[in-house]
Amino acid sequence: MKLKKIILLAVLALPAAHAAAEQPPVPAAPREASVSTAAVTLDGKTVLVLQSRLLSLSAGERAQRVSDRIAKLSKDPLAEVDRITVSEGDSTSDISLDDFVLMSVTDRDAKAAGLPRQELAQKNAALIKEAVLSFRKDYNIHTLLLGALFALLATIVFGVILKLIGSLYSSALPKVNAWAQANIKSIKIQHLELVDAERLLSGFTALLGAGRVFLTLLLLYFYIPILFSFFPWTRDFSPVLFGYVLHPLSSLFKSLIHYIPDLIFVAVTITIVHYFLNVLRAVADEVQRGRIAFRGFYPDWAKPTFQIVRFITWAFTLVVVFPYLPGSNSPAFKGVSVFLGVLFSLGSSSAIGNAVAGIMLTYMRPFKVGDRVKIAETVGDITEKSLLVTRIKTIKNVNITVPNALVLGSHIINYSSLSDKEGIILNTTVTIGYDAPWPKVHELLISAADATDDILKDPKPFILQTALNDYNVSYELNVYTERPEIMAGIYSRLHANIQDKFNAAGVEIMSPAFTGIRDANAPAMPGSGGAADKSAAFRISVSKQ
Repeated sequence: MKLKKIILLAVLALPAAHAAAEQPPVPAAPREASVSTAAVTLDGKTVLVLQSRLLSLSAGERAQRVSDRIAKLSKDPLAEVDRITVSEGDSTSDISLDDFVLMSVTDRDAKAAGLPRQELAQKNAALIKEAVLSFRKDYNIHTLLLGALFALLATIVFGVILKLIGSLYSSALPKVNAWAQANIKSIKIQHLELVDAERLLSGFTALLGAGRVFLTLLLLYFYIPILFSFFPWTRDFSPVLFGYVLHPLSSLFKSLIHYIPDLIFVAVTITIVHYFLNVLRAVADEVQRGRIAFRGFYPDWAKPTFQIVRFITWAFTLVVVFPYLPGSNSPAFKGVSVFLGVLFSLGSSSAIGNAVAGIMLTYMRPFKVGDRVKIAETVGDITEKSLLVTRIKTIKNVNITVPNALVLGSHIINYSSLSDKEGIILNTTVTIGYDAPWPKVHELLISAADATDDILKDPKPFILQTALNDYNVSYELNVYTERPEIMAGIYSRLHANIQDKFNAAGVEIMSPAFTGIRDANAPAMPGSGGAADKSAAFRISVSKQ
């Protein structure tokens, strides 16, 4: 026994001595703080794990030597595995076949494994026997012939299924094309044809061909790993090939299972918020119709207030459910979120300004839809009031879109806000000469207002003498109306009636003023024929002083 141990130590020390002779001496490595491990393998499979050094050999070097010896033993057909025994020494337990030592188990190995040395040696010997028997079983003639037979059968099945897929595709293609030609129509929006039927048919045929290619690739994916599993040289590639698809699917399924509690939380939260907003929508609709009233809250505030509350509610809900979304903690998700936030902040500054202005205009209530207003130089009726823009339809039937920020920064004249209760005052100014008595002018202007449609009788029209000019007096006629939306027509009819009343009374309207040479005896006013009457000719003589 001592002789065998000496031989073993000499065999193990020879490679180390040879390597030391070829290489320059290196400083001794410090003792490892933790136990190093290395696997003893046979044909790529782990037989056992070594957890300690032996003399000058590291765990990895020691495992490699033991692996080489086991491989040599496995390939020797004359070596009987049953003769592998464990022999005990003073400080080692040797696992050997006759005089061929496979490995030695030391006290340090036993301490690292937490087992008695003899028990660990018996355990390792059993593992070596099992690995050698499994290796020989995989590589014997019977197993190889049986693997070849299974491979042939798998190839035949693969060919039959592949041919079946091709036959099904060839037989189904004419029937599918006939059905598609009879049932698939062009996609249109009114008279605009987006996609014609021929293109849809070709796309449908291409989709059917893609399905055939997918089935073929799927069949090939299963065929190759199964074929590899029949032979020991390629058996290790089989799980790797299956893992390319099965591992992601398994990971996805496990992630989905683990995500179910979070998914339930997200679904319950969104459901509660959805029905809460439905209740708020119903209340807002009733407030807008006037069926529900709150003191100091106007009905036209109902819809925009609901939209603001809905936005805030969904934003708060997103903050609550965000940590429960899959991948919310991943760096990629955070990077995309930051990118979108920066993009939104840089590209939407004007939009945010218009939105804030729209909210302020909503609660300032300077106008409502249908009001006749003047914003800057634009006069017309409000047709739409949204969060970002205000649309005005002018008296020339032109639609003008004004950003809310521009509306908020301009002066706003609302002709309709008081017209229902007090009426709006329309005014026009005429200039009459000093020779006309002012009570007569007042009477004529009042009669012109009374003759104009859509002018209120109560309150009564009134007149203001606004200026005593060089050649005439300015009279301002003020009238009330409840229809500011047709003020242009009212002005037109009022001016026509003023002309008629003054012409009938023989009072000359001096606006616009004009310069002419005349005898100044007869006033310049239209006659019954519509042209100015001509007085008798007169002579002008110029004398030098």
